Amino acid sequence: MSRDNSSRVSAPNLDLAPPKKQGDSFNFTLPSTFVDLPSKGKYYEEDHPLHNVESVEIKYMTAKEEDILSSISLLQKGVAVDRMLQSLLVDKTIKPNEMLIGDKNALMVAARITGFGEEYRANVTCPACSNRAEYAFDLSKTKNVSIDDLDISEVEKTEQNTFVFNLPVSKVRTEVRLLDGRDEQYLTRLNNSKKDNNLPETPLTDRLKIIIASINGSTIRGDVEKFVDQMPVLDSRYLRAMYTKIVPNIDLTQDFICTNCNHRAAMEVPLTADFFWPRL
Repeated sequence: MSRDNSSRVSAPNLDLAPPKKQGDSFNFTLPSTFVDLPSKGKYYEEDHPLHNVESVEIKYMTAKEEDILSSISLLQKGVAVDRMLQSLLVDKTIKPNEMLIGDKNALMVAARITGFGEEYRANVTCPACSNRAEYAFDLSKTKNVSIDDLDISEVEKTEQNTFVFNLPVSKVRTEVRLLDGRDEQYLTRLNNSKKDNNLPETPLTDRLKIIIASINGSTIRGDVEKFVDQMPVLDSRYLRAMYTKIVPNIDLTQDFICTNCNHRAAMEVPLTADFFWPRL
């Protein structure tokens, strides 16, 4: 009786788990923070993701956001900051260019703090001696300002989240609306277009023409634009001062002491190009 002396080879014990990708062993949770909105979400339509939302969550800035801020194409299009803020927002249904300007400003300051710290050094000019020097501002001292904090008895708020008041000279009943990031982009494009075509720049009246929603009940844009072009200076100054009070925003005013003449004054933190591009 013959025996089968052929050797039996058992099947290899295969590990069918997928191979680990390089870097899978590194685990780091990026911190985040909540940013209080000056508007407290009160001035958004019901279908807006920020309707009645008092704060939003953002991630800390990373090298990825630095890449966005350094993108030449995004800078030329004027959308680098919006893209950076969009990258930081945890809730991706929120669009920075659809945020009220005051809320967007609060987001920008918070993002800057997470990325580069609370100290912001900027070149400023002393209002007393005109000396220009670098000054360090403390961004942690900024605070939100809401219309709820103000006593503006002469202003009427409408159901459409607009505000109505009478101008002191012309007595025109003026309705104004809060601007958002899209309005800001429109004004920038309009100003750049005028520069490119060698046309006179009119940033003050351009802004008033989109702030004003109606005059004496008329929403016809031609009526609004004609009125703005003929508006008495005192009315223009009153409207701008009232609008500044009405707009929910972040208060950037801080104490300034000149290193040259020791002059003390209240100065607004300048949101210049250096805000997101500090020197190394």
